[in-house]
Amino acid sequence: MKKFIHSVITVLILAVWSACLPAADSDSNLKTLVIHTSGGQQLSYHIEVADTDATRRRGLMYRQHMPADQGMLLDFGGNHNVGIWMKNTYISLDIIFIDAGGRIVYIYPDATPLSTRTISTGQSVRAVLELNGGQARDKGIAPGDEVVFPTFTSEK
Repeated sequence: MKKFIHSVITVLILAVWSACLPAADSDSNLKTLVIHTSGGQQLSYHIEVADTDATRRRGLMYRQHMPADQGMLLDFGGNHNVGIWMKNTYISLDIIFIDAGGRIVYIYPDATPLSTRTISTGQSVRAVLELNGGQARDKGIAPGDEVVFPTFTSEK
């Protein structure tokens, strides 16, 4: 009986301790990005920034869910012709290519989860914004819209 009680207490202590640890994808790491649409809307998203080779390579791989108001900005640190794929990505994404001035140049909607097909624009971009699939259509986001985020201010 003492051994059982000791085990239960140990499990409870571990549960309380782990609940106090920050989550791996903690909201404290999120930044606010705003999109000004041609329709006059101002849309805010809470985003993670992937600005190293390792974080860009991982992207949103292995995620099972992402809240509708969240996304990830892949910042390439300069203009590059980039290709994106959905390998190991379980959620459909809208892939939004953005130039150095913060203008959306191309949107690939509803990218197929787990696909190894390369998605590219054929032109240089500064960053790629990944949102849940359908967000661009549902919110009226289109090429030519302006993205406001510190990544783009110094380039204008």
